Amino acid sequence: MTIQSVCVYCGSSNRVDESYKQIARDVGTAIGQHNLQLVYGGGAVGLMGLVADSTLSAGGKVIGIIPEHIRAHEVQHKHLTELHVVDSMHTRKDLMVEKSDAFIVLPGGFGTLDEAFEVLTWKQLALHNKPIVIYNADGFWTPLLTLIEHMIETGFAPSSNRSIFRAATTIDELFTALNAPIPRSFGPEEKWA
Repeated sequence: MTIQSVCVYCGSSNRVDESYKQIARDVGTAIGQHNLQLVYGGGAVGLMGLVADSTLSAGGKVIGIIPEHIRAHEVQHKHLTELHVVDSMHTRKDLMVEKSDAFIVLPGGFGTLDEAFEVLTWKQLALHNKPIVIYNADGFWTPLLTLIEHMIETGFAPSSNRSIFRAATTIDELFTALNAPIPRSFGPEEKWA
């Protein structure tokens, strides 16, 4: 499968260290330089706004998808290639998955975890077979990766879950992981075996 459109899940907070903001800029710039289209949550704030701005500055196209109840707070980005205003968070997440060929998880909070684990779970249940890369720049996601290992070691997740996603620590690793062959499709039978 050729990746043309990549979804980025990331934080919307501006109260984060500059190093995390730079990660978003670097990833957005790389998305634009790789002639990929960015799909994201449609905001102009936090890492979300930075990844969108950087993709646009690098010549990329950006599709934002934002629920009306968030748009009403005036946080939507006003200079995107496309902006879809939808009726709910559920519709937003469905449309983001539908419009994306792959997923990148950048640093973020509860919303980022919600989106990431939904797309991981959907892959586990064979609802899609698209690449998912957790970008562990500066070790932000190391505690999460340790927790996933703990879930596997204690039997709450099958060992095959290790191959549902890839982790990367550099931009080069990130794009290598996005374009690596997907080892196989997954199915719900492994979850209950």
